[in-house]
Amino acid sequence: MGQPSGRSIGNSETMRGVRTNKVASRSDLFPRLIGMQKLAYAQNFAVYRLSAAGVPAKQRLVCELENWGSVNSGFSRAFIDAHGEALLDHIEKSLLPVVWAGGLDRAPPRPASIAPFMARLTGGVVPFSGMAFPVRLGAIGNGFVVFTGDDLEPASDMIVELHARSCQIMIDLLSLDERRVAAAEALSEREIACLQLAGDGRISEEIAEKLGLSVHTVNAYLGSATVKLDSVNRIQAIAKAIRLGYIS
Repeated sequence: MGQPSGRSIGNSETMRGVRTNKVASRSDLFPRLIGMQKLAYAQNFAVYRLSAAGVPAKQRLVCELENWGSVNSGFSRAFIDAHGEALLDHIEKSLLPVVWAGGLDRAPPRPASIAPFMARLTGGVVPFSGMAFPVRLGAIGNGFVVFTGDDLEPASDMIVELHARSCQIMIDLLSLDERRVAAAEALSEREIACLQLAGDGRISEEIAEKLGLSVHTVNAYLGSATVKLDSVNRIQAIAKAIRLGYIS
């Protein structure tokens, strides 16, 4: 299966001393993912996010980043077909890392000391063994950072470190998307005013009276702001507007 689990590259203090710079594009995430791949003794990585996160019946995992390459281009689809439903079920219930054994391995990659704190998928369904770190950021930004390979057996402290770094990858990916939305469709002054009052707990009738508008117009402004912020409802739009600095 793999090398002894006691091997390590550096130590936890050294790894936590690494500072990540603010990312300007998705390409900035690749060197960090490659570094994590090496720490995991993996051959490849992939980042999946949940789409339609607010509608359970329509949820699915979408591959955002990967380095499987053209030779293994079918791996992503095979992985989703094999384990997609299990991963969607898992992230609703737990944030424990997930492991699975590939077609040639009898056991999934995990050191004995941390085995009770990891979930196991059905083995032998896909040709590669792997480890997936779930990240749940709220209504949006949920998904998995996945590492695959034949020699994948990081030490216990490395697994904890990789999970922490996976969370930061997903946060940065979400931040990139939000900055793109903000640049593409800036909110108008009226939309911001309506969102601010809604965020303060005012209902549409109260907002309309405060701003001298009709209730229909207030709802229209809140609706257009929700669309611009790529949100599923008013509450999510308010939360995103706060993160983007539109309202306080």
